[in-house]
Amino acid sequence: MVCIRTATCEDLLHMQQANLKSLPENYQFKYYLYHLLSWPQLLQVAEDASGRIVGYVLAKMEEETGPGESHGHITSLAVNRTSRKVGLATRLMMSAHDSMDEVFQAPFVSLHVRVTNKAAIHLYKNILRYDVHDVEEKYYADGENAYDMRKHFRKKKERGGAGGGGEKRPAPG
Repeated sequence: MVCIRTATCEDLLHMQQANLKSLPENYQFKYYLYHLLSWPQLLQVAEDASGRIVGYVLAKMEEETGPGESHGHITSLAVNRTSRKVGLATRLMMSAHDSMDEVFQAPFVSLHVRVTNKAAIHLYKNILRYDVHDVEEKYYADGENAYDMRKHFRKKKERGGAGGGGEKRPAPG
């Protein structure tokens, strides 16, 4: 049995090792630490019954787009080869989505994926319901293009926040 849980500082080295084994894009340890310190609710790990980290999702909030335009962003997702095809990537992503929506009230989440990564594109489009927003030319260090994909969460009025949720009341006075 594998459980999905919020990452701790002790998990960061294991997350980095999973990244190095699974993905061509790698990050320095300080990048994982920066994410953990800035958005601790958005780092999730998949831990097997023996306590081994077999996958992770590294996510953040993008706030540089302007006031009121903050949104979630998936920086990296990795699952060890021996733990694939059992839904861990989906569970990790859904856990990060839930935190972005509930904790940060993000209107949507974005990610980049190699245009040749058919398995990831299938996960994002067909299972998690992302849409291709744009193509970023030569996004990756090796010159490969990336799809900029997005998934929108519930609208603000469905959350009961600004813009709806109840009857309008007349202004006092």
